[in-house]
Amino acid sequence: MVTEVTEVTDADFEAEVIGAELPVLVEFTADWCPPCRQMAPVLKAVAAEVGDRLKVVQLDVDANPATTNAYKVLSMPTFMVFRDGEPVKAMVGARARRRLLDELAEVL
Repeated sequence: MVTEVTEVTDADFEAEVIGAELPVLVEFTADWCPPCRQMAPVLKAVAAEVGDRLKVVQLDVDANPATTNAYKVLSMPTFMVFRDGEPVKAMVGARARRRLLDELAEVL
C-alpha cells in the first residue's frame, strides 16, 4: 500500500497517471500557493487512508506547463481524479481531509 504523495512531471505523467491501474488523484500545485502548502498534510493523510484504492500525486504547475495547459488548470490547488486514463472529477480549492474523502467516495 502506498502512503506517500509522489511528484509527477510532464515527462512521466503519461506513465504515472494515464497508465495507472488505480484511480489517481492529482493535485496541481505551486510553491508560491499558500492553500497548496496547507494541503500537503491533508494529501498525506488521504494517501495513508485510501492508498490501497487511490494513488495520490502532485504536479508543480510552474515546472510542468504542458500537462497544466492540457487540462486547462487555471487555479491552484486544483484536484483531478483520473480513472482509466481519463479525468473523471475536478475540484478547485483547499479543503479539509473529511470533505476531500467525501468528494472522492464516488470515484473510488
